[in-house]
Amino acid sequence: HRCKNCFNSEAWDFSYGKPFTEETKNEIINALTPDHIEGFSLLGGEPFEPENQEQLGLLLEEIKTKLPKKTVWCYTGFLFDDQLLSGKVGDLKTVNRMLENIDVLVDGKFVEELKSLDLIFRGSSNQRIIDVKKSLNEKKAVWLDGVWQRRMGSGNIYE
Repeated sequence: HRCKNCFNSEAWDFSYGKPFTEETKNEIINALTPDHIEGFSLLGGEPFEPENQEQLGLLLEEIKTKLPKKTVWCYTGFLFDDQLLSGKVGDLKTVNRMLENIDVLVDGKFVEELKSLDLIFRGSSNQRIIDVKKSLNEKKAVWLDGVWQRRMGSGNIYE
């Protein structure tokens, strides 16, 4: 998405970093195994970029199979209902496989002009924190209930 002031612009280049291998996958699974590790977060680049979908879908399935109590969060610049569920991004079957193994999705592009340090778990106010299981059941974006929607240190619900 090449968002202005992206925190991880290096990941825009598919040649950057190391290849994703079976060894890499095993290293991730092993790192998640200790009880004090609550979960796994997928950040940008863009996890739902079609080039990333197949391998990440397999990784997420393995995490949820081997470590079902771990929570999986994913950050994407794509919109859950308008782009991911509608099949506008890559292979719909693979996207659905990914979504079925994600607990919380923060969707929407980071917008520098909407940035706020008061936000929790997201960078700009246009982004949503979505309960993926409920959203898949209802076939629409459902915000995550409770503390995740609240401002840090106050009881105000996000707009």
